[in-house]
Amino acid sequence: MSMPHVAVLMGGASAEREISLQTGAGVVTALDSLGFRTTIIDSSDDLVDRLRAAKPDAVFNALHGGAGENGTIQALLDWMELGYQGSGMRASAVAIDKWMTKAVMRASDLPTPRAVVIDAGDAPSTPPKRPGVPCVVKPLAEGSAVGVTIVRDESQWAGAVAAARSVADRMLVEAYVRGREFTVSVLGRDALPVVEISPSDEFYSYHAKYTAGASRHTVPAEIDVPIAARMQEYALRLHDALGCRDYSRIDVMMDATDESLYLLECNTLPGLTPLSLFPEAAAAAGIPYESLVERLTRCALSRQGIGAR
Repeated sequence: MSMPHVAVLMGGASAEREISLQTGAGVVTALDSLGFRTTIIDSSDDLVDRLRAAKPDAVFNALHGGAGENGTIQALLDWMELGYQGSGMRASAVAIDKWMTKAVMRASDLPTPRAVVIDAGDAPSTPPKRPGVPCVVKPLAEGSAVGVTIVRDESQWAGAVAAARSVADRMLVEAYVRGREFTVSVLGRDALPVVEISPSDEFYSYHAKYTAGASRHTVPAEIDVPIAARMQEYALRLHDALGCRDYSRIDVMMDATDESLYLLECNTLPGLTPLSLFPEAAAAAGIPYESLVERLTRCALSRQGIGAR
């Protein structure tokens, strides 16, 4: 019996297009080596026609940001009755919105830095008194640290607003947490080993994320076991509270002064590039890249009622 046919969605028109192409290329290589039949689809306006023509058994969504991650593609695939890996429309739409994610965190008694939302085109000339300075300015619904700036004094405010406004209409202004940066990946019902991120830039910027040698990842993180366990517990609670499925990745800060933990956001379609954090965490748990891709693909196939072949 032939192996299932998987359409791999990648590219698209978001600010994270290049990263999506890298994730998609890795997924296709893995699926091909496992014997799956694959069709590459660069997401565009004719996506429905191309999916209908391909007639896949399931879809692997390798898109990042924009329509691929905000629930739009998920709703489309649901309407077409095509199974896909990852979170559904509702969880995707909520998690991509950093302010809505914070609301879920607060309702779930999960610690997160205080923040406000501002319309980028109507931003004040100085930082808001709450949260004050230093603060982090982020586009409300973008990933990969696109358009993110740390504002350490008021002179940097205008530039930060301009950077956020270049990619989004609304922005989050969040209290800056000085300390160590971590991420916790969730796979199925398990939290994978905690990864500590040590970027060469002042934070885990787009450059630090996707430039070889621009950041160091330590996995498992060199922290006390109870602290790692608490991070993992928080990650699982947020994953569940948002209604995520299959996998996600939650970013966490540890305050340098008192080691308090703060959750920043949840990524419902973690990158699967050679420099991505999720595959590193999986490898530390004994799950090689190809096995990870196959496991996620089986999640998509199972939603079509297709088991192992």
